Amino acid sequence: MTSAPALPTRISDRIAARIAAGDLMAGDRLPSETELAVQFDCSRATVREALKRLAARNLIRTRRGATGGAFVADLTYDAAVAQHVATSTLLLSMNAVDFETAARARFALERACADLVVEARAAPDLAAMEDAVTRLAAPCSDEDFCAADTAFHRAYVDAAHNPVLSYQLAGAVEAMLPLMNMVTYADRDRAAILDLYARLSDAVRDRDAERIRTVLSALESTMLDLFARRDARTRAAR
Repeated sequence: MTSAPALPTRISDRIAARIAAGDLMAGDRLPSETELAVQFDCSRATVREALKRLAARNLIRTRRGATGGAFVADLTYDAAVAQHVATSTLLLSMNAVDFETAARARFALERACADLVVEARAAPDLAAMEDAVTRLAAPCSDEDFCAADTAFHRAYVDAAHNPVLSYQLAGAVEAMLPLMNMVTYADRDRAAILDLYARLSDAVRDRDAERIRTVLSALESTMLDLFARRDARTRAAR
């Protein structure tokens, strides 16, 4: 049986729900710690912990002094993306979402970007993708390869010029690719992966959505095969 979330989490979730619903707007001051303690029938220490959790999610900011208190933050797009990446990274690192499930979802979303990418891509998008391919082709450490890998996929997704898709895929790309590289680096063939990226970049340049989806499917199969090999080796060693 799953236990109920701790009281500070329940309080922070209820306040977050009010913010999401528009009951509390950016700049609004929250009730004082004492008022919240009465409202939720708990101690001020519990309220302080709930407020810390809201601040960690970039939902509130605090200010000291006579005019201080806790205020609803004016959440920016960049801050929302950063929080999304942090949450996705935590879910993957704790195995709350398994590798194969996350990989299939990521590539499905990337394939869904194809039509928008061919319609909206501009010269700077192509340049960003080609720069990442150049970095991937150069002799580099696994860390640098991972960074260029992430940059390539972000450039591809951002070429759709759709902030909703960029937000949704930020977690999948920036949280998953470092883990994917760590899991598969021992078996991967850099030349083969580079060839697929070069083909994907060419398909974007040629505005060929069907080729984009075909290459992404090949990349998905490659990544899942690498993971299966690593998983089989891990099980055999037990």
